[in-house]
Amino acid sequence: MELQALADTSRCVAETSRRLEKVTLLAEFLRRLEPEEIPIAISYLSGNLRQGKIGIGYAVLRDAGPCTSESCNPLTIIETDRLFEEIAAVSGPGSSAKRVRLVRELMSRATSEEQDFIQRLIVGELRQGSLEGIMIEALARAAGIPPEKMRSAAMLAGDLPLAGRIALQEGTAGLERFQIHVLRPFQPMLAQTARDTAEAIDALGTTALEYKMDGIRIQAHKLEDEVRLFSRNLNDVTEAAPEVSELLLKIQARSFILDGEVLALREDGTPFPFQITMQRFGRKLNIAEARRVIPLTPFFFDIIYLDDKPLLSLTERDRFAALQTIIPTPCLIPRIVTGSAGEAKEFLARARTAGHEGIMAKAPDSHYEPGIRSSNWLKVKPTHTLDLVILAAEWGHGRRRGRLSNLHLGARDPAGAGFVMLGKTFKGLTDAMLEWQTKRLLELEVSRDNWTVYVRPELVVEVAFNEIQSSTQYPAGMALRFARVKRYRTDKSADEADTIETVRALR
Repeated sequence: MELQALADTSRCVAETSRRLEKVTLLAEFLRRLEPEEIPIAISYLSGNLRQGKIGIGYAVLRDAGPCTSESCNPLTIIETDRLFEEIAAVSGPGSSAKRVRLVRELMSRATSEEQDFIQRLIVGELRQGSLEGIMIEALARAAGIPPEKMRSAAMLAGDLPLAGRIALQEGTAGLERFQIHVLRPFQPMLAQTARDTAEAIDALGTTALEYKMDGIRIQAHKLEDEVRLFSRNLNDVTEAAPEVSELLLKIQARSFILDGEVLALREDGTPFPFQITMQRFGRKLNIAEARRVIPLTPFFFDIIYLDDKPLLSLTERDRFAALQTIIPTPCLIPRIVTGSAGEAKEFLARARTAGHEGIMAKAPDSHYEPGIRSSNWLKVKPTHTLDLVILAAEWGHGRRRGRLSNLHLGARDPAGAGFVMLGKTFKGLTDAMLEWQTKRLLELEVSRDNWTVYVRPELVVEVAFNEIQSSTQYPAGMALRFARVKRYRTDKSADEADTIETVRALR
């Protein structure tokens, strides 16, 4: 099938706000696919490249420049995926130039509608209101199976395109193979957010509270003498953390699946910044030396499988009790059970004093829901904010086309009488904010290139973020992690923005 049909479907889905109509459009399209096209189309229409990160961002797309379709040989879904595979495989000297050439080759085969779809897919801005949740419903409709069976299979498979292909080709019988199996990862349960401890206690009543640690989420599997560790994205990270595997091999249980976090800790027990922990999981060589310099410590908070028995149907209270029977206390997440808002507030303060980002609140009678962002788990974490100045903004893609979106953020530098860039963000912007900022920033424009509008540093924006991490990309050697816009501070001038010294003090 031609890529144009997929791009047309994406456009039609984006143009309707009705959930049922989105599901119908997707289901009708899915029924028309050939078997080998199914997983590709599911990934694309869920907003994901099958190849993951392929080394293409705004800069590469900008350097590739606008393309005019020169081919009378239309792109197919299969060919497009093959070209993405080729781009993903590029490495070594000259890789940036080669990626630009391959992107130009891809775009020269594409119609204008396909080019727009490809660009949005690459940079993660495919906002059509039909990502995984609606895709699961569409697959169920197309395959003629109950949505809950499709959802369960997708979560336990840890691979929606795979589960979707099986559903479309084999129906309900095929999905029976997707059960919990040790050494095969599945999507973890996720949490919703509460504003504070009072809201969490009000929502859940008597609540299990745990430290929320900013480490690497891992799913730990053991079957007899084999241990495998999987990241939140279901990547196998076993080799990066041998000390964790060694600890788990000593546990007296034939088989289990655990949910937890792995962190690098200082000598006083407080955690290093997330970036330091990430260094361990980014290493491929000299693991033994990395282990000596940055040892890792696991903390487990749930158990989903024990000695050949799935525990999904047990309550959170009973699962934690089972976890306590096999995991040594130093590797259990710090935890209390309370219905008191005052005790919850004190527990949050202890977590923050210990260097952690907040707490989790969990309903003791709830079940483990793979892949679901459940209201039975609530995260409470105070956020940091800074008032920063916009230095430039990049033009958006897809539904943000024609509007300035990605903001360049700077802190005031009194010593240098200027501003120091700390990163970029397009998160948190509503349609109304996009419209307003585009008009205002164009009024402040001093220069531009094909991609970016540079502005007088006058507009102040309040930015929330999780932490400040080291970065070689920016002059200050720092960058904001998970930055998102909260509001514009039109009541403040650039002279009242936070300084680079304030930012350094927060590290």
